[in-house]
Amino acid sequence: MKCVSLPLLVIASSLYESARSQCPDYSQYSQQVHQPLSTGRYQLSYMRPSPECRTFNSSVVEDTITSMKSVIKDPDLYRIFENSFPNTLDTAVKWRGVAANNSAEELTFLITGDINAMWLRDSANQMQSYLPLVKANTSTNSLASLYRGVINLQARYILEAPFCNSFQPPVESGIGPSQNQQTPDEFTPPVSTKIAFECKYELDSLAAFLEISTNYYEATGDIEFFRKFQWVSAINAIISTTESLLIGTYAANGSVNTIPYTWERQTTSATETLDNGGRGNPVQDGTGLIRSAFRPSDDSTIYQLFIPANMMFARYLDSASEIMAKIGNQRNTANHMHNFAGRIRAAITQYGIVTHPKYGQIYAFEVDGYGSQNIMDDANIPSLLSAPFFGYLNVSDPVYQNTRKLILSKDNPYFMRGPVINAVGGPHAGLGQAWPMASIIRIFTSSSTSEIQTALKEIVSSTDGLGLIHESVNSFDAHKWTRQWFSWANGLLGQCLLDLQERGLGGVLAASYQ
Repeated sequence: MKCVSLPLLVIASSLYESARSQCPDYSQYSQQVHQPLSTGRYQLSYMRPSPECRTFNSSVVEDTITSMKSVIKDPDLYRIFENSFPNTLDTAVKWRGVAANNSAEELTFLITGDINAMWLRDSANQMQSYLPLVKANTSTNSLASLYRGVINLQARYILEAPFCNSFQPPVESGIGPSQNQQTPDEFTPPVSTKIAFECKYELDSLAAFLEISTNYYEATGDIEFFRKFQWVSAINAIISTTESLLIGTYAANGSVNTIPYTWERQTTSATETLDNGGRGNPVQDGTGLIRSAFRPSDDSTIYQLFIPANMMFARYLDSASEIMAKIGNQRNTANHMHNFAGRIRAAITQYGIVTHPKYGQIYAFEVDGYGSQNIMDDANIPSLLSAPFFGYLNVSDPVYQNTRKLILSKDNPYFMRGPVINAVGGPHAGLGQAWPMASIIRIFTSSSTSEIQTALKEIVSSTDGLGLIHESVNSFDAHKWTRQWFSWANGLLGQCLLDLQERGLGGVLAASYQ
């Protein structure tokens, strides 16, 4: 074995850091066209940073990108896959290290993209893009290590601030906190801005921790990991937090209940605050559904019994109970989780299924337990459209199929239609702005070749030449889009194309989208 002297290692490290300091800001880089362009009709930009500028390198991901070149025949679709699938690893692994009080506790600070903060929901879904490639691996330079680091850091965040949705870098990173211009005027419970970037309470944020835990365990079988560190404590915090939000607005005698979370701010947007002194619209007591002040879009709910988040929470609480049962000495907690999940499912069936005059039995987007219902869907996951994607039900479920027909029609007030792209949007990006993320979920939940090909063609043609998946695109003008750097949506597209191959629908990958 050839030895390298310490001075040479120091020089090599110095050269590496010097090269890293020359790396472009991806917020700017992702708005510019870079050679070589794809050879298809749309001549899409190459958007990957040079290898020395990538935030994490994985040989298995690189091998997958290479292998898919012979599968995806359309050069523009392949360019989008090549750009998007590794986007989180290329750009969003802001810091990796270990806890200050435990050198065995891996930590991964994973930013959402153009916002320098870590969302519980986004980071769980960003890692899910690589789930098919994850295997048990103790190496600190593996996808499994990244997963462990995200789970550990999410557990810390939940214990520090269980009502918050996005967080600042850990102190160990040496990265200072970012300022959020959307700080509210008043909310409870108060949390330090050194810990949380934003404290919008979203039930799906807690479900995301259960999701990434389930994903890692089912991929690796690594039960020992969950016996260490703070996972069990985080689960207990999630249970106590969500159970505290089963409460209705009024007590049995008519008095107003004290609720554990409120949010109120002065704003020009109704989706950025809650009425009734930060409590939101009244919710009936005793439904068995968990309140959510905000949606996964970070927009406030109209009716706080938000069905998609309850679906996602019930599904992953149940699967996480299986992990808890295998840890040892946690059988009571595991049983409690399983039974809690079952009660939520029953409540969704009782209150979340409503009768539509045109579509029959469907799932409502939000309800209040008094009979009020919000019939719509939003692009962000969890959505009603994505219920089979995250495993709450089978895609063939008749109530889901009725709901899906409504969602993908003009009867959904947020289904954006036009010559550029037809997809679900939402109030977050505004009217007329369709979300490619929703087109991707449409593909995940379809086996129709024509439906999938139509959605892929719209995705390919709507990147404005940049070859990345935007947050939203105007359904009449592909030059009007939001967020040039949105890692979750990019990884989701890569995950989707791999899923098509896995489902035996590789024929759509061999088609032309010119």
